[in-house]
Amino acid sequence: MPVQLGLAAVAFVSSQNQPVLVRVISPNATSDDQLKYHYLAHTALDVIDERMAALSKGADGYLGFLYAMEDVAVYGYLTPLKLKIILALTLTDAVIRDADVTMIFKALHIAYYRAAANPFLKLDAPLDAADDHAAVLAAGSPRWKVLRARVDEVARVASTLTLSNI
Repeated sequence: MPVQLGLAAVAFVSSQNQPVLVRVISPNATSDDQLKYHYLAHTALDVIDERMAALSKGADGYLGFLYAMEDVAVYGYLTPLKLKIILALTLTDAVIRDADVTMIFKALHIAYYRAAANPFLKLDAPLDAADDHAAVLAAGSPRWKVLRARVDEVARVASTLTLSNI
């Protein structure tokens, strides 16, 4: 019997290790779930920092499986601009292929790129903070509405992927 791929959460972390967006995919997520996935994202940053040191300059940004905790498996991806994308998948007995995870990461990277390339993204930022991007990069900021919608769309499509059982 085929098993569906279950995305639990997606986190985007800036090159300065500030969370840009932590999105829990579950429709009935509680504040405890939000806190749990914030914790998972910050825990993954330690593993990502270790792997970044070993990553060669021209290598693909896919960092692979980072660790498993409780009921999720955590994967990492590093963009050329050092944005970290962290993906939490629900644990199953099925085999999760790296090609499927890489495809999800590339779709999420394109979603972030398109949202960040929006010329109107910084409209609400104060004029005196032209060099300070903290207001724009605030986690969960309403400015990232387009990114949240695109992440939800990627999660919807990814949930239709079937995994092969062992």
